[in-house]
Amino acid sequence: MTTILDLTGLKCPMPVLRTRKALQTLRGGERLEVHCTDPMAVIDIPTLINETGDRIERRERSDERIVFVIEKRAESC
Repeated sequence: MTTILDLTGLKCPMPVLRTRKALQTLRGGERLEVHCTDPMAVIDIPTLINETGDRIERRERSDERIVFVIEKRAESC
């Protein structure tokens, strides 16, 4: 399952804060597709993912937006 999170137009720190909150609602193996326009997201979101232990499957950047597809890590027993 992939959840889409549209954060276009939001400025730092909102994209990373909302991404963190959305990741907390996912189960292991589920994906979060984040769309944002804040240039700081290319630094902030990978830093967040490094902290959470989740995985960025794909990142795309165009003139209009930045897209991250993040896979939630499976919970360990």
